[in-house]
Amino acid sequence: MEDLIAKAGILIEAVPYIRTYYSKTFVIKYGGNAMINEDLKRGVMQDIVLLKFLGVNPVVIHGGGPEITQMLNRVGKESRFVQGLRVTDAETMEIVQMVLVGKLNKEIVSKLNLIGGKAVGLSGQDASLLVARKTIPTMPAGFQGDLPDIGYVGEVVQINTTILDQLISQNYIPVVSSIGVGEDGSSYNINADTAAGELAAALKAEKLIMLTDVEGIFEDYQDKSSLISALTVDHAYQMINASKIEGGMIPKVEACITALQGGVNRTHIIDGRQLHSMLLEILTDKGIGTMVV
Repeated sequence: MEDLIAKAGILIEAVPYIRTYYSKTFVIKYGGNAMINEDLKRGVMQDIVLLKFLGVNPVVIHGGGPEITQMLNRVGKESRFVQGLRVTDAETMEIVQMVLVGKLNKEIVSKLNLIGGKAVGLSGQDASLLVARKTIPTMPAGFQGDLPDIGYVGEVVQINTTILDQLISQNYIPVVSSIGVGEDGSSYNINADTAAGELAAALKAEKLIMLTDVEGIFEDYQDKSSLISALTVDHAYQMINASKIEGGMIPKVEACITALQGGVNRTHIIDGRQLHSMLLEILTDKGIGTMVV
């Protein structure tokens, strides 16, 4: 009986959050180990479908870097990176599309539908959802020589949300792969973190939720007790400049800042390795990750 009462208490704790977020849009960037481990996959899908049943409008956007690397290895093609961006020639772009659009996107849609959701898969090419241009790397001061050509790597220049608005109004869960389309019709590989921030801003979402492979942002990464529960934009810039935020975490934090500057109310960086981490962050008083505000 005590266990049942405790469960009832959790539901009561969630009521104010459910009331606040009813009919609001959440953009969820899905990636990392949560896309690899089968138990975590199912947990994330359950969280998304439950949020939909609670009246939230989830929009999922995903990448798939590890799966792309794995497929390139299988065909004997080496992965090369410049400033953290995957060099994407025409052959690599074909594989990127095959993995993101043909495989991962359909897997996510299938899993959401299997547990009761109404999911629809899209790429950024559909209805020109993500319009992109070629990314030109910025080289350090004093660099001499030709800029490296990183191929079909793109950055978002325009987002057309009409198709998402229509799907949301019909109670579908849109699932977007981070492939953009250029003005000349070329396909571009877009960093999924960056695309998530831009998409959340364009939709004027209530929240942007970034699933990662770490617990959140630490003041001192070596000190696990220094997890920052709420981080301001100014503090985030200070930490980036001091190299306390580095590597793959930088585009995630920058995506949060882009979303906030575009009108999103709250952004969250949470540990996708924790089962039901989204529900714990969104529907409980304490939360578990880092909220960027």
